[in-house]
Amino acid sequence: MGITSRMIPTEDASARKREIEEKLKQEQETLSFIRENLEKSDQLTKGMVSILSSFERRLMQLENSIIPVHKQTENLQRLQENVDKTLSCLDHVISYYHVAKDTDRIIREGPSGRLDEYLACIARIQKAVEYFQDNNPDSPELNTVKARFEKGKELLEAEFRSLLTRYSKPVPPILILDAISVDEDIELQEEVVLEHLPEAVLQDIICISGWLVEYGRNQDFMNVYFQIRSSQLDRSIKGLKEHFRKNSASSGVLYSPAVQTKRKDTPTKKAPKRPGKDDVLDIEIDSYIHCISAFVKLAQSEYALLTEIIPEHHQKKTFDSLIQEALDNLMLEGDNIVSAARRAIMRHDYSAVLTIFPILRHLKMNKSEFDSTLQGTAASTKNKLPTLITSMETIGAKALEEFADSIKNDPDKEYNMPKDGTVHELTSNAILFLQQLLDFHETAGAMLASQVLGDTYNIPLDPRETSSASSSTSDFNKRLLSSYICKVLGNLQLNLLSKSKVYEDSALSAIFLHNNYNYILKSLEKSELIQLVTVTQRKAESSYRELIKQQIDIYQRSWLKVLEHLTDKNMPIFQPGAKLKDKERQVIKDKFKGFNDGLEELCKIQKGWAIPDKEQRDYIRQSQRKIVSDAYRAFLHRCANISFTKNPEKYHKYRPEEVEEMIEKLFDTSA
Repeated sequence: MGITSRMIPTEDASARKREIEEKLKQEQETLSFIRENLEKSDQLTKGMVSILSSFERRLMQLENSIIPVHKQTENLQRLQENVDKTLSCLDHVISYYHVAKDTDRIIREGPSGRLDEYLACIARIQKAVEYFQDNNPDSPELNTVKARFEKGKELLEAEFRSLLTRYSKPVPPILILDAISVDEDIELQEEVVLEHLPEAVLQDIICISGWLVEYGRNQDFMNVYFQIRSSQLDRSIKGLKEHFRKNSASSGVLYSPAVQTKRKDTPTKKAPKRPGKDDVLDIEIDSYIHCISAFVKLAQSEYALLTEIIPEHHQKKTFDSLIQEALDNLMLEGDNIVSAARRAIMRHDYSAVLTIFPILRHLKMNKSEFDSTLQGTAASTKNKLPTLITSMETIGAKALEEFADSIKNDPDKEYNMPKDGTVHELTSNAILFLQQLLDFHETAGAMLASQVLGDTYNIPLDPRETSSASSSTSDFNKRLLSSYICKVLGNLQLNLLSKSKVYEDSALSAIFLHNNYNYILKSLEKSELIQLVTVTQRKAESSYRELIKQQIDIYQRSWLKVLEHLTDKNMPIFQPGAKLKDKERQVIKDKFKGFNDGLEELCKIQKGWAIPDKEQRDYIRQSQRKIVSDAYRAFLHRCANISFTKNPEKYHKYRPEEVEEMIEKLFDTSA
């Protein structure tokens, strides 16, 4: 057992040794393989280095050969480019010498219908001019292309004039009326556009204008522009006037169906009726008012067009020139209206001056828009409307003052007095005139204030109201007009009182004054005149009623000479059944006869008198009928049982009912 133990380690060692020897052998083989591979690698490396060295030598040789060739090629390319550029420049220069020939046909035929091509042609000519001026200023070619350029510019100017002349047309009257009659109450109403030129034509004109400004160095086209457009503006307004003359009197239809409603304060509102109204004159006034509005609208439209065509720094001056003819014609027509009013005043035809009021109101109402439209024009242009307004206010105020004086000084001509005691023509005309003022109360009040007539009417002036005519307040103007109306009514009352003295019969005089006072009062009450009058005379209405009552009382006194026969005066005292003496019977006979004759005479006379107011006529008749009837019945009652004649029917001619019927026929010219 001991021997076995010692043998086992010896076997293990041998096995371990063999294992190590085998691994060593393998490692030696591996090392030999590596060494062989390294030797091969060294050989390959040496071969590669040799190849690379050879390649480097060859590259250097190639570079040394190629670089000179490359440099030669670059030089050749540069030379080629220089040749090409030189040839191109030569072609370009040579082209300038051919410009005149190449553009001859296009220039001769002009720009019409091919503006872009024409402008491109002009641009070529312009470049040729610049070239010769810079490089060969003494060459004959410069003169040739210069002449061609000037010819081209002339034809452009001619085309500008031709397009404007051919396509500028007066705006149709109906379109103008639609444009100025916009209803401000309709928020979304489509604005009427005034198109003066077709869009394509406008663009050509703008293009030509821009070229002439930038290259043409010529402003003559601006004169051409304002002359042509000025003529069309004036023709548009004249066409509107002619439209009024042709259509107003006949049909009264002045507007196209496009406009159904009109602004309250636009010129569509007719002037009020005037004494002796002339329809032709009415049309002229209405026409003038519309033409003022048309001028503003057309001028605004012209300015909008002008800003697209004329350079900005020339726009205001050109616009000023453009509107002069139309504006001057309007102002001249306004001056003629003022002159006509002045002549009417000289003829004492004050109603004719009322033509100024609707015009003046419209001018003042549109003055701010007028001023805005003319903003930037010359002072002489902007002052034309204010000057016309001042002239109208001056002549209007003069007419008002002279009218008041004429009412006061109207002569008392017997042949001019109404035979029936009715309303005098002076009264009806005066009231009608004042009613006209009512329609233009603001204008009339401002007119009076502009002439500083406060002292004339004894109006207490507030310093704030009199600092200037233009700053007068509406309330002051209203008081001023109220005082004026009261002055006219006062003058009228004094004149009527004077005229009434022409009548020999005081009763007819009373009827005359009654009729006139009543007419004045009723006229004041029917209109708003009474409100104006009471601004300065609060008791005016009651004063007229008192005057009317006074005249009725005076008239009733005319019956006293008839009624005195029915009183107990001189009536005999007698006992019932007693026989009257001849003298006593005669007294009763005389009373009957006096009453009968007086009644017949008065009824005959007064039946031809007139009281136009039915209410007043009935009141006076009934009042007088009651007075006379009551007195007559009482008289008959006293004489009922008295035997004063054998022929009672001779004296007792009328029954009380018949007397009443006779009085009922008073003031009835048809009875």
